[in-house]
Amino acid sequence: MASRQSTSSKASSAHTQAPWQGLSDPTQWAEQFKQWQAFAGAFAQPGAAAPGLGQFNGAAMGEGAVPFALIPHDRLAEIQQKYLEEWLQIWRHMSTGESAEAVAPSDRRFSNDAWRKSPLYGYAAAFYVLNARTLMEMADAVQADAKTRERVRFAVSQWTAAMSPSNFLATNPEAQKHLIESRGESLRTGILNMLQDMERGKISQTDETAFEIGRNVANSEGAVVFENDYFQLIQYKPLTTKVHARPLLLVPPCINKFYILDLQPANSLVRYAVEQGNTVFLVSWRNPDASMASRTWDDYIEGGAIEAIRVAREISAQDQINVLGFCVGGTILSTALAVLAERGEHPAASLTLLTTLLDFTDTGILDVFVDQAQVEMREKTIGSNAPTGPGLLRGVELANTFSFLRPNDLVWNYVVENYLKGKTPAPFDLLYWNGDSTNLPGPWYCWYLRHTYLQNDLKTPGKLKVNGTPVDLGKIDVPVYIYGSREDHIVPWKSAYGSVPLLKGKRRFVLGASGHIAGVINPPAANKRSHWINPKLPDTADAWLEGAKEHPGSWWPDWSTWLASHAGAQKAAPKSYGNADYPAIEPAPGRYVKQKA
Repeated sequence: MASRQSTSSKASSAHTQAPWQGLSDPTQWAEQFKQWQAFAGAFAQPGAAAPGLGQFNGAAMGEGAVPFALIPHDRLAEIQQKYLEEWLQIWRHMSTGESAEAVAPSDRRFSNDAWRKSPLYGYAAAFYVLNARTLMEMADAVQADAKTRERVRFAVSQWTAAMSPSNFLATNPEAQKHLIESRGESLRTGILNMLQDMERGKISQTDETAFEIGRNVANSEGAVVFENDYFQLIQYKPLTTKVHARPLLLVPPCINKFYILDLQPANSLVRYAVEQGNTVFLVSWRNPDASMASRTWDDYIEGGAIEAIRVAREISAQDQINVLGFCVGGTILSTALAVLAERGEHPAASLTLLTTLLDFTDTGILDVFVDQAQVEMREKTIGSNAPTGPGLLRGVELANTFSFLRPNDLVWNYVVENYLKGKTPAPFDLLYWNGDSTNLPGPWYCWYLRHTYLQNDLKTPGKLKVNGTPVDLGKIDVPVYIYGSREDHIVPWKSAYGSVPLLKGKRRFVLGASGHIAGVINPPAANKRSHWINPKLPDTADAWLEGAKEHPGSWWPDWSTWLASHAGAQKAAPKSYGNADYPAIEPAPGRYVKQKA
């Protein structure tokens, strides 16, 4: 997560403006495309020193040169030789008048026949793909520390994604075809789409009018049984005649809305857990406004996770409950359990952590956004001691940054479809949730950046104090189910495995296919993907995977079986929500989840 915003927001503003300007002045982009091609021709010369890279820097990579001088000479020569051969091959096809299909790149951005049937556009795409791939090879070859190399790779990937000829009306034959066939209507509609998005501050990724919270997303039946400044606690209606005595409390990340766990009945983890005979409680975090700008990490631990645990225990009349944390929700929940353990309280019968970081040694792509300067900048602008007082990290800023982690899929694809072709995005529940952003209190965010992503303090026993209490994750002595997603770019699965040595109870680690969201939200009925299980827990993640067995389908049934072993005896399902002290306040999903950033 992290200060990716501070760096990426600059890139985001530059990138999102470019195609909009290009609609009104396509010749500008035609000229920039010529410069891109000039770079290709110059770099094809043996011994060339990658001209034009300084120009890239100012446009999209920040000040200072990309350190290609750090590439070993022999490796650079090898890249250049390979580039020259492929460049000349494309050029020979062009000079002999062969169809562009002969060298058509295997890139879905250029899969339409409009690219393949026109030599001009087909070869432009081929040269672009070659140039972009070569730049990434050069970035990979930089000899520097891992963080510098990742920053170079990220900057180059952002620039190459932005400069695809598919992104500009002047160099996109599909968009031009739509323009002609619609007699200009596609351009008119595209400009209107663009203006609406500029007003909203983000690119539309789905038809938001197709969804309504509580109607066709977040519509599992239940009631809000408690609320404070930080969250509403939802209790869901039983779907079985008998339930386990110990309820399950879900703590989602406060960086997004909770209903990623309850999108629609077919892919709802909430509904699945209820169907397995669990009484399910869920934390629905409030979307902070200016009145919450000064709230801290300590506030969210005491007033959020610890309070939710207390209320769920009281309503269920159980000394211990099962708890689950997803992503940052898992970090919050683990911190709360460590604080309670230090106080001599042990309210959890089991702990489930889904794609959660406790050891922040390797934070994947997000690490490129975090350093001392970026954290200090945030502390000085929205932190507790900011000169103008604490502020909010706006949800739209977070949403835009998350999108730029996958620029081709979540940014430029929609620039092309929405603006150049004038289309309306198709309805997609996951992307609706993805765009339903939340704010964060500045002090909370600054603490999280500094003590986890920057300093990795949480893993060291006693290094941190939360609410005046030393934090030692090793005192969380309960059975733990730890899940990681194999292609997760936000919580790398090996980092999820890094939680294993920090916790002392009986642990089970399971690895699922796909990414941060799709790996988690994988209902059994869909019969998709697979997961890996190894009951042994060797010292390294690689050793664990080497001994793991792959199983087809969802990991949910494995988790459900494990959870049932810690859920207590069966009893009659409750006939009402809450109890005398905590009566139902309003139907689920409640008011808090509907608050916009």
